[in-house]
Amino acid sequence: MSRPHRLLVKNAKQLVLICKNSEKYLTKDGMQSLCVIENGSVVIGSDGLIKAVGPAETIRAQYAEALFDKVIDAAGMCVLPGLVDAHTHPVWAGDRVHEFAMKLAGATYMDVHRAGGGIHFTVEHTRAAPASDLLATLRSRLVRMQRAGTTLVECKSGYGLELQTELKMLEVIEEARRSLPINISLPRLKERMSAGTLRVDNIDVFCEQGVFDLSSSRSILQAGKQMGLNINFHGDELHPMNSAQMGAELGALAISHLEEVTDAGIAAMAKAKTAAVLLPTTAYILRLPQPRARDMLDAGVIVALGSDFNPNAYCCSMPIVMHLACVNMRMSMPEALAAATINAAYALGRSHTHGSLEVNKHGDLLLLNHLIYQLGGHQELIRYVIIKGDVVYDNNKILDL
Repeated sequence: MSRPHRLLVKNAKQLVLICKNSEKYLTKDGMQSLCVIENGSVVIGSDGLIKAVGPAETIRAQYAEALFDKVIDAAGMCVLPGLVDAHTHPVWAGDRVHEFAMKLAGATYMDVHRAGGGIHFTVEHTRAAPASDLLATLRSRLVRMQRAGTTLVECKSGYGLELQTELKMLEVIEEARRSLPINISLPRLKERMSAGTLRVDNIDVFCEQGVFDLSSSRSILQAGKQMGLNINFHGDELHPMNSAQMGAELGALAISHLEEVTDAGIAAMAKAKTAAVLLPTTAYILRLPQPRARDMLDAGVIVALGSDFNPNAYCCSMPIVMHLACVNMRMSMPEALAAATINAAYALGRSHTHGSLEVNKHGDLLLLNHLIYQLGGHQELIRYVIIKGDVVYDNNKILDL
């Protein structure tokens, strides 16, 4: 007898596939016309992968004799792919609550940085923290993200700025990846990669005045690329550094921030198919100009979203990120949803496994009512969070709007 399937989600009022033809990403009109099935169902197999998705009647007929470990009746609910957070810094010690008052009083990001705060403060505390403490806080942060609908998250190291602390952070991320259901994409040191003790995907650098200049950034990114890492870095955030042009030239998979990107940079990214990971939380908290999302979308750039979770921008919720993207960056709701699913997965090199509800992709889904419309309170809107067919968050306290 064949093994039972892991999960059947049936009778959803709306089943939002995002795309249906194995697209790696969406741009322009494709982001406005997402694939939706009214009254749909989805089957997830014992391996955690999607086996079928379609109209409820069709799935009912095809699987009339099938056995399921669990069946969820999603009548009246919407089913979405799990959200993808394409940019976070979740491993650190020492909060920066005291700096919030400085910023409210008018201090800029670089003012705080020059005063020994910001990254300097976090680096000092992260170096001193035991790995066990870093792991405990990372786990709690990832659980919060998961409850807000994130099922795949990029986790960066970087607050060590020297080898031993960076290794400590990567080991903490690896332990979380192995022990928690949420999927983690993280930045691979060559010897650890070869030994199989660390899985790291990307090379990153903060290309900025007073940090790493264009030449230094290029050298770092090229060294990572030679190790087999994807280029996925911070660029054009506070000053127009021509990071976008450099990244496109190097074949970068993604560039984050881009508040100060130029027209030439936008054109270069569109041509190179380099994803723009936009972070509306950062522009909000630092009172920066908003990233030029509309210009990028109109130019055909692959636009993705991330929370930029870090001690400076403490946000675990991709629904809030999508709301800010709509209000402050003038994205439509379908554009924001595509940017937080298939395009964010593309920015992490995972759009072949995540970001849409298609056969043979991971069975990561959310069951809910509204998502982007409401600012905050998503713990009362999301009914289930499912990763590879397993219910990882069962919330029986959802409330009507």
